[in-house]
Formats: sequence, structure tokens, C-alpha cells
Amino acid sequence: MDKYTGKKLDGRYEIRELIGVGGMANVYRCYDTIDAREVAIKILKDEFLDNEDFIRRFKNESKAIAVLNHPNIVRVYDVSFGDMIQYIVMEYIDGITLKEYIDMQGVLDWKETVHLTTQVLKALQHAHENGIVHRDIKPHNIMLLQDGSIKVTDFGIARFSSNATGTMTEQAIGSVHYIAPEQARGDKTDGKTDIYSVGVMMYEMLTGQVPFDADSAVSVALMQLQTTPKRPREINPSIPEGLEEITIKAMQKNPEARYHSAVEMLSDIERFRLNPSIRFEYRYFDEKPKYSDAVRKRKGEPEDNPDDDYEEPYYDDDAPVKSPALSAIKGIIIAAILAMLIFGGAALYKGYLAAQPKEVDVPNFVGMSVSEANSKNTNNFVFTYENRYSDEFPVDTIMYQTPEAGSKKVREGATISFVVNSSDSEVTVPYINTAIGTEDIVKKIEAANLVPLILYVESQETAMKVDSVFPPVGSNIKIGSPVYVFVSKGITKEKKEVPDIKGLSASDAAQKMIDAGFENYTIEYDDRVKGDKDEVVRQNPLPGSKVETDREMIITCSKGENKEKTATIFVDLPTNVTDEVKVTVLVDGAVDEEYSKTVIPAYGSTYNVKVKIKDNAEVVVLLDDEKYREYSINYESGVVTTENAYNYESKQEETTAPVQEETSAYEEE
Repeated sequence: MDKYTGKKLDGRYEIRELIGVGGMANVYRCYDTIDAREVAIKILKDEFLDNEDFIRRFKNESKAIAVLNHPNIVRVYDVSFGDMIQYIVMEYIDGITLKEYIDMQGVLDWKETVHLTTQVLKALQHAHENGIVHRDIKPHNIMLLQDGSIKVTDFGIARFSSNATGTMTEQAIGSVHYIAPEQARGDKTDGKTDIYSVGVMMYEMLTGQVPFDADSAVSVALMQLQTTPKRPREINPSIPEGLEEITIKAMQKNPEARYHSAVEMLSDIERFRLNPSIRFEYRYFDEKPKYSDAVRKRKGEPEDNPDDDYEEPYYDDDAPVKSPALSAIKGIIIAAILAMLIFGGAALYKGYLAAQPKEVDVPNFVGMSVSEANSKNTNNFVFTYENRYSDEFPVDTIMYQTPEAGSKKVREGATISFVVNSSDSEVTVPYINTAIGTEDIVKKIEAANLVPLILYVESQETAMKVDSVFPPVGSNIKIGSPVYVFVSKGITKEKKEVPDIKGLSASDAAQKMIDAGFENYTIEYDDRVKGDKDEVVRQNPLPGSKVETDREMIITCSKGENKEKTATIFVDLPTNVTDEVKVTVLVDGAVDEEYSKTVIPAYGSTYNVKVKIKDNAEVVVLLDDEKYREYSINYESGVVTTENAYNYESKQEETTAPVQEETSAYEEE
């Protein structure tokens, strides 16, 4: 069994089953006992716990992932960074991976491909706007729900899966069919890297196969770098041409030739969705035009002599003599053609001048909304836009135009450039002096037209001191985007190492916890786990962890049955009785037939009763159906205690003999 299954993390998350195994982490289906919901927990594998660089990156990335909130991204609820275990608590998704769905369907309909791709791009748009690049987009990391919606998973660990060296990482090799060329080379990656992976996924959905495949991961990586894939329509001719163009543009090996953002790619997909017959006329092949020489090269000259633009005249004595009449006819024909060209050219030129657009004064569009300017574009101007933000104008209002209104005359159809007040404009996260206090930091962030959000975290920093800011200072983000300010709650409490109590009895385990400085403990029992009764079968936190001394220790013990033991009770009989006496032995209220018989007390002063027990037991001995002795047996120690003794002659009259403890009932086994 996996070492975590059946355990409880932080006294809250019950780990129920292992549902996924990755290169760096395992994923478990768990139950959150506080919020009463199922969650998925990704636990970092033990072999990465000693990598300080990875741990630092993992913590920083977890802060970023926690701020993602999008319907197409798996939510992250909680993170934990202990010395012995590190994990991320996420939304539990009951569905299948997109890879499993593609394998089942073979080839997806183009409408379904558009539906799924749109959701992936919207998720990436949200992530990229928050400064997070996924770097491991593939169908295996896309969960498909029954309602047709998708959830992008595995943000974070894939981003920091190596020490940022210039080599292809082990994780990249695992996803080599979907990685961008720059990722295979170990070069810098950004949002366009994710766009490439989306293009590969579209290729696979539309054709039923990945664009590159080979016997080894390295071979596939080389194909990503060097080979042009077969066009999707060569594999599946039913793919609309416009959708093929979108797919190929996303998969360009040069990042600058791809879509520059998820928004840009979504725009083309929306245009295609509204008009499936659209053609974008994207061209990606490098074909040089071929020209034929119009003249014959001189013998002995290099073929590409730039000065060789004429044919040298020569005379041939054997050439036939030309007729003068024929030459005259040719001259007349040539003159007629020239006349036609001259007069025709003049007519065409006049037509051209008449067809030229008239000149008009530059209208004033400043103060209009973009839609209003388009509705009043009676001169068919071509508008270009640049987004900026200003408090002086309403959003979506034209603030400036080039050329300015009335500055000159332009022809109909000329280009006019607008500067539009847009909330989509980007601003830079300002430099923040963490020593100035949260109130001044909030004002500085608001002055940059951003939204400050204060989050309090445990830290080794002094209480109320700013620990960090996300996105980092200098990042470009949209107007109105949140800036998270992580403020320290103060230095964490004293931590001690949790002792190993597995295999101990509940009482011994509790004492060992107290001796180690942990007085806040809870003992639980689990009847599903085998073990001796009261034996500790698991503990949380795990042994060796360093945690706060006031942390609750959960001690889980087995409720399993004890081994059967035989206890011997020495019953002292009234030796002065010479008549037969009926002895009845009751063990926990049940008659023991073997030792219930008739005896003559005078013949033997002691009656030995052997009792089989699996727990503490109560034994009552009757003489002639009247109570004579009452005993208790301790299962662990075997000590028999006489609880009550009665005088047989007086029938129920209590004897004056003191209650006494006998020797161990197990000594004569």
C-alpha cells in the first residue's frame, strides 16, 4: 500500500486513494474534514525534498498559483511546506483527461475542437495575465467533465521542473510531443510557448495523431526543431481551411511567427466560428520566385553576370535575305499598335484620375467611442488603435488622433491612428519600498491604477512587515489587475521534532508525545486497519516533522481483537461444608459449562477455574445459585482482583474478609 493512503494530513485531509502518479509528484483523492468536500492533493515526491533551489521555486510559484481564479483552471485551496512533506490541495475533478477522450474518439469534429480549444485558451489568457506560463500544456493535463467543460491542471510544478539549465529536462522529454522548439533547446519560454502546445493539441484533435512521432523522445525533440509537419488537411480533408491555418500559425517554430497571445488566437477562432468558410491567407513556406533569362548569355561569361543584360549583335553570312516589302508591312503594323497603346493609355490614365478618391478634411473623432467613430466613418478611413489609460476620459473613448482634426486634407480611405482609453492597457507594477508600511503601499499601488490585496502569511519576518509582492515589481499587467502584498503574521512559534510512536500502545504513545513537548493530542481508533488492540498504526504529523508544539497530534490506533488468553482463578471454598454444593461460573454474564459442576468443598479447599478471555473480564462464582465470589481480570497484566466475597453459610451475608488482589492469572499457563 502507498505510504500516505489511509493517513490524515494536518489533522484535516483524509487521504483515501492514489489517483495519479507523475514524474515529480503523486496525486491523491482526499476528504477535507473541515470544509466537508472532496479534494485532490498533490504531494511532492521525497527525492525532491532536498533540492533547495526547487523548493524555493516551488514555494514562490505556489503563491502565484493560489491567486488564479478561473472556471477553466483547477482551483488551488491550500499549500503546505513542511520539512518532511510538501503538498498542494486542489479542486477534485470527476472526469477523464482530454488524452483519454481523443484516444476513445480517434478524430474530433472541428466544432468540438473549437469548443475545447477556446476553453483552454481562455484559461491560458487568465494565467498569462497573472504572469504564469504553464509550460506543460498537453491533453494529459486537460480534464474533461461530463458537461463538456474543461479544467486545465498542473500549474506550478511543470514551470519549475529543472534548475533552469540550458538543456532539455526530464519533464520536457515526458511531454516531448507537445513542447515548443525553444523549450526543447532549453531557451527562454513565455506565453507563446503555451500557444505552440495548444496548436499541437488542435492538430491531434483534428487528425487523431500528433504531428511528430518517433521511437525515442530525443528523435521527436529533433523533429520539433527541424521538421515541418504534414498539413492537417492532408490527413483529414474535412478540416476547414481556416481552422487549418489557425493550427499551423500556432505551431510555427519561430515564436514571433505564432500568435503573440491567447487573446490574439481566440480572436481568429471567433472569426472562424462565425464564418467557417473564412480564409486568413497565412503563408509560412519560403519559396523563392524563379525567373527565366530574357536574353542569351555571351559564351564564356559567368551565368549570373549582373552586366549581362543585353544580347551582343553579330552577323551571319549564311542568314536568309529579308524582303523589303515584308519589312514595310511589319513597320505599319508596329506603328498601328503603338498608336493604339498611346491613345488607350491616355484613356486609361483619365479613367484612373477619375477613379481616384477625393480629398477631404480630417474629421474630428476625439471624444467619440470606438463604435461611434466606426458608425460615422463615411469616408472609408482605415482606423488603427493604440490602447492607453487615463483618468481624464471615459473608458473606450478616443483621446488622440493622428493626423489631428482639420490639420490637412487626406484622401478617402486614408489611415487615421487613434489612442483609445482602455482598461486593457498595461501598466508597470511600481517599485515598492517594503519598509514604508502597508497603508502607504496601498496608496502607491492604487496610484498606478492597480488593485492592492493584502494577504497575511506566516513568515520569519517581523510581524506586520511586508514579506513579498506579486506580480513582481516591474511586471507589466492590465489596468485594474490585483497586486498581492504578502504581509508577515510574525515569527512562527517554536517547533520541535515529532517522535516516532508507531507500534506503541495508546498510553505509551501519549506519554512519549508529552515527553517530547506535545501535550495537545487526540487518540482515534480505526477498525479498518489490522493490528493489536490499542496499537498505534499511524500518526499525524509524520515522525521526524518539525512542527509547532501546540499543534494537535493525531494518534490513530487499531481496534483489532486481542489474542485469546487463558486466566486461572483460584476459588477458595468453605472447607467446613461436607454436603454436595452446585458451583456455577459466570464469565461476563455467560455460564461456563465446563467449570459449572457439583463439588464437595470439604474434599478440596481450592477450586481452579480456567477462563478464556480476549479483553478485561468479570467472573462471578455461585454456590447453590447464590453469589459467593466476584472477580475482575485485567487482560494486559493478568491480575485477578476479588471484588466481593460472601459467606456461604449466611447466604448473601457479606464476609468481613478484605478485598485482595491475587497473583497473575497467567503464571500457571
